[in-house]
Amino acid sequence: MKGTFTVVGIGPGDPELVTIKAARVIGSAAVVAYHAGVRKQSHARRIASSLIPAEAIEEELRYPVTTGSTDHPGGYVGAMADFYESCARRLAGHLDAGRSVVLLAEGDPLFYGSSMYLHDRFQDLYETSVVPGVPAFSAATAAASLPLVRQTDVLTVLPGTLPEPELARRLADTDGAIIMKLGRTFPAVVSALRQAGRLEGSWYVERASQPDERRLPVADVDPETVPYFSLVVVPGDTAPGRADAGRMRAVCAQSTPESASELPFVPKRQSRELVVVGLGPGPEGWLTPEVSATLAEVDHVVGYGPYLARVPQREGLTRHASGNAVEVDRARQALDLAEAGERVAVVSGGDAGVFGMAAAVFEAAEDPSYDDVAIRVLPGVSAVQAVAARAGAPIGADFAVVSLSDRLKPWDVVERRLRAIAQADLVLAIYNPASRSRTGQIATAVDVLLEERKPDTVVVVGRDVGRAEESLTVTTLGELDPATIDMKCLLLIGADSTRVSRAGVWTPRYVR
Repeated sequence: MKGTFTVVGIGPGDPELVTIKAARVIGSAAVVAYHAGVRKQSHARRIASSLIPAEAIEEELRYPVTTGSTDHPGGYVGAMADFYESCARRLAGHLDAGRSVVLLAEGDPLFYGSSMYLHDRFQDLYETSVVPGVPAFSAATAAASLPLVRQTDVLTVLPGTLPEPELARRLADTDGAIIMKLGRTFPAVVSALRQAGRLEGSWYVERASQPDERRLPVADVDPETVPYFSLVVVPGDTAPGRADAGRMRAVCAQSTPESASELPFVPKRQSRELVVVGLGPGPEGWLTPEVSATLAEVDHVVGYGPYLARVPQREGLTRHASGNAVEVDRARQALDLAEAGERVAVVSGGDAGVFGMAAAVFEAAEDPSYDDVAIRVLPGVSAVQAVAARAGAPIGADFAVVSLSDRLKPWDVVERRLRAIAQADLVLAIYNPASRSRTGQIATAVDVLLEERKPDTVVVVGRDVGRAEESLTVTTLGELDPATIDMKCLLLIGADSTRVSRAGVWTPRYVR
């Protein structure tokens, strides 16, 4: 009969933080295994030393390397893969002999733990289980007496090994944060905290719960003294941009509006401004210099979360992310900030004026309380331009653009417009062709178009154009498979004159 394999979390360092269950499992083990660093004593064994039975067989699993520098032909990754395979063979010998094996894991076993690699190898071969442990960040927040997150705050755990711009962006986008894996990464972590406006109020905790524990403000830490067993605690209370937008709006509403006799479209001299920008379809090279310069000057960016993720974080910039279906609320939030005198940009994918945030901002700005805020819209490369350029020149002649989403308009309106465009023989660009909840509308749209257009009408399907997953398919209206279309697609339905040549898809500018 084969033995059982149990991974046991033994906490961050203080033996008194080992759980009762962990102590019981360790005390009954036939084999106790633990990792050890290069030329170092095992921290895991030190923590659990009083619990290991005298008759237990001990297996020290000593790492061959702890940094990316190695002579192994497969590099660091290859060296570690071979190491885990050799560890698995050693422990499998005990399991096959019917011995119970306990693998000690510092902190919690499945939280950035090395033990998970052996667990992955054994879970389909032997009876395996995991005993959770107190993670290091829990001990660190307790040591610093810092409330990490409250109520609806979002907590993000980040490895300090992330690229600095990505780390800064994620720090700006969350409430509370824990940054693990410091050591040599510490200077970049400090820089990222500064760019995200989170340096003040963040605490450094070293060797949490251990006798040589050390804690102090991150800004006071000497980077040369930072070991791997350290982390940074970023309390949710330090998150910037938590001003009450409703309060700001109420204050702004008390200001006296311009004369009601003025025509609404007559430009007025306004000291406050809200800029609406289009980020383009995705690639950094498709971001216009004008938009890039504007984003480098504002203090606040407001937008749908995935679009905000494309804005580089920097010191002094506060991000306000929201969901996809709250465009007008998002616009009001930006207008509130602008009315309060802040420099604000609303970001939108593609071109902000093409099914983007520009219209939502103008809708919200109908409220007289925003009469003092000027609105400036900066153009961006639209998705229809990007797909058309990849295909060739399919919109070289007259064309129309329609969204198949019926969230803001009835479906019968969509059908009526599709039929009119088909009858007019215009090239048609289709945005939002499908989603998780709208799977049948693209098939209906194709049926409507086929009532007026020939089955051999050229169709271009662009998916994720400009990104790593980009694909471009040229087919016909009769051969188009609606099941292959999703929200990441933009379709170009050609006119009768649209043709496919050696160079690509194009529509003549002349009509004969």
